[in-house]
Order: sequence, then C-alpha cells, then structure tokens
Amino acid sequence: MSLARKTGASAYNEYKANEISTVSQIKLIVMLFDGAIRFLGVAKDNMTPRKYDVVNANIIKTQDIITELLLSLNMEEGKEVANNLLSLYIYLKKRLLEANMRKDKAIIEECIKILGELKHSWEDLEKKEPQAPSQSAGSRPTGISITG
Repeated sequence: MSLARKTGASAYNEYKANEISTVSQIKLIVMLFDGAIRFLGVAKDNMTPRKYDVVNANIIKTQDIITELLLSLNMEEGKEVANNLLSLYIYLKKRLLEANMRKDKAIIEECIKILGELKHSWEDLEKKEPQAPSQSAGSRPTGISITG
C-alpha cells in the first residue's frame, strides 16, 4: 500500500511540475495568488478552534508566496506598476506579520481582500494576453518576471 501511495504522490508531483512549467507567466502569478488566498483561508478557519500552529504555518506559506512575488518584480521594466506592486507586497507582508503575532482574523480578511483584487487584475490581464504557442520547457526563462 505504501508503494502505491508513493507512486500516486510521485505521479501527482510530476503532473504539477509539468503544469507549472508549461503555463504562462501571468497564469503562474494567478496560481500564486490562488495559493496565498487558500492558505489564508485555512489560517482564518483555524483561528476559531484556536489551532494556532495551523494558523502560523499557513500565514508563513502566504508570506513566502508574497516574498516570491516581491523578488520577481522587474523594477526597471515595470516602472510605476512594479513600484505600486512593491508597495502592496511590503504592506501585505507587514500586515501578515501583525496578523500572525496578534492572531487577528480581521487582518487576515483584509489581506485576503487585497490578494483577491490583485488576482482579479492579473486574471483580467491574462484574458487580454494574446495566446502564444506554448514554449518548450528548455527555452523558457527561469523564474518569473513581473514587468507590469
């Protein structure tokens, strides 16, 4: 049974890695926002039964996602948009730190709202993006570059 689980988990991980390596940069950003919102939802849901270890772990996962988004900003090409995103990401990181220290559900809800609005904006941008033929994994640049 254990071997079957490992094989299933291994196949799933391979599938997810392939999915991530073949999506557009904008779709990848939308997926990151989805993950951040999902993790904060788990954190918020676990505040009432006071499972603070779960709250802490999920807030940290969200902070890690925001750090990735922050580090991927291309400040030279993105100009004003990148600067605005930088400010928002720094604000979110600060608020998440406060939410984690205080275990404050209202701050988490505020962050979910901001992340939802950002996700919606990226989804709108994704709809406007021309559908280019998918790149092979070998020719794809590493990391994500948010240029605005």
